[in-house]
Amino acid sequence: MLLRPEHRSKLDDTDDTDFYAIPRLVTHVDQGFIDQLMELYREQLTPNTRILDLMSSWVSHLPDDMEFDYVEGHGMNREELANNPRLDHYFVQNLNQNPKLPQLDNNFDAVLITVSVQYLQYPEAVFAEICRILKPGGKVIVSFSNRMFYQKAIAAWRDNSETGRVELAKRYIQSVPSFSTPQVVATEPSIPSWLQMLGLAGGDPFYAVIAEKTVVLTANA
Repeated sequence: MLLRPEHRSKLDDTDDTDFYAIPRLVTHVDQGFIDQLMELYREQLTPNTRILDLMSSWVSHLPDDMEFDYVEGHGMNREELANNPRLDHYFVQNLNQNPKLPQLDNNFDAVLITVSVQYLQYPEAVFAEICRILKPGGKVIVSFSNRMFYQKAIAAWRDNSETGRVELAKRYIQSVPSFSTPQVVATEPSIPSWLQMLGLAGGDPFYAVIAEKTVVLTANA
């Protein structure tokens, strides 16, 4: 088992649906982080493909100059998702209560989780589902910084170092044998800590963990 029960606990164990009931039409990372994320998407995503933005909000940070065949969003607040102009369709689901995704097998070219992975209590089940719905060769891109709703992050994430959180995200992916070895992209803050407190661009560290669904070839009988 990847996580023990105490690792999955939250300081606020009330229903997540209540916590996310009020829309938050704000960004949870600084502009420097967003710029790096959009550049990563330019490098990693292919135009005219199918994207699932898991644990999304009112913005997906997909580059404006890239068009996709279909972008589906998932989240916990319907109003936030309805305000996201990049989504062709969206659905609301509490993955901590039901990690089973409604999408068909081999249906998406990429699945994105942006600054939200820290809230998953059963990441093994969610990443197994991500692998199921990805096409062979499809990518999962998990990005995060050091910000979080502290009371809703699981203990394994909340009580870890930033390096430990990167390793944890890698372990989530490695818990599914059909994923390739995760690739890590990391950028430390470019400004002093006292300027970080002002929320200036360049203050948020940037981490991304990327893997592909591998193609398993079987010999002909």
